[in-house]
Amino acid sequence: MHSKVAKFSPDPAQSQRRPEPVAFNRTELGRILSVYGYFVAGGEWRDYAIDSLNDVAVFSIFRRASEMPVYRIEKCPKLAKKQGAYLIRSMSGEVLKRGHDLGQVLKLFDRQKLKLAT
Repeated sequence: MHSKVAKFSPDPAQSQRRPEPVAFNRTELGRILSVYGYFVAGGEWRDYAIDSLNDVAVFSIFRRASEMPVYRIEKCPKLAKKQGAYLIRSMSGEVLKRGHDLGQVLKLFDRQKLKLAT
């Protein structure tokens, strides 16, 4: 007589690992902090926050710590092949600039640097 033995199969929900949160790498963070430091020195910006979520990394820029962020620099790898992984949002949520290269996206602040210098 043959008896069937049930093989152990792990619960699929437990076997799937949680994805690593998206984060800025050292080079990206250095570029962002360079722009941030310029505006801090000019007295325009006062605080920042970094969030690493499952699908997006966000660098939020504040004029004062108690306010909503003036700008949000986002990295969303899912959009890398389409519109570009990097974007800058305004306080209202409007996308001001997006692209594949962080340096090009950060050039949005070059106009403001000129205003700050004068």
